[in-house]
Amino acid sequence: MRLRPAVPADVPLLQHWSAQPHIVAASGDFNEFDWQGEVPRRVGWREILIAESDGWPIGVMQIIDPAREETHYWGDCEENLRAIDIWIGEAADLGKGYGTQMMRLALDRCFANPAVKAVLVDPLASNTRAHRFYERLGFVAAERRMFGTDDCVVYRLDRAVRLPSASAAR
Repeated sequence: MRLRPAVPADVPLLQHWSAQPHIVAASGDFNEFDWQGEVPRRVGWREILIAESDGWPIGVMQIIDPAREETHYWGDCEENLRAIDIWIGEAADLGKGYGTQMMRLALDRCFANPAVKAVLVDPLASNTRAHRFYERLGFVAAERRMFGTDDCVVYRLDRAVRLPSASAAR
């Protein structure tokens, strides 16, 4: 598996994935994301990455610096954190270990910066499948919080307690 930056040619696929029932159910307010406007826009606080397995797109993830993110989605938060959003594009690809591979690569990417203290995720409170997934990766529930109209559980993975990296897990 590899992560590569999303490019404008990926927008139709990202729009297709955004309409999939499993993504709609898990995305809350984020389901209205403007892929066409955001993918080509390069900002220092965010990466939009496509996960590929054997050259085939499997999913998408966004890694942001929540302290620098321009909409202040996370509100006032401490420096040196990262936040990750992740989606597997097709329902047929769920439960095959792709999400775990994607998250390990993303965590390696986040913690490659020695200043990064922790990584956050914010699944919907109703998305218990995602809760189990993040907990298996070592994330700990930190708080329940409303983001807009979305009732979420914020999970945190501190550098000191993270699981082995993707390269070590091979």
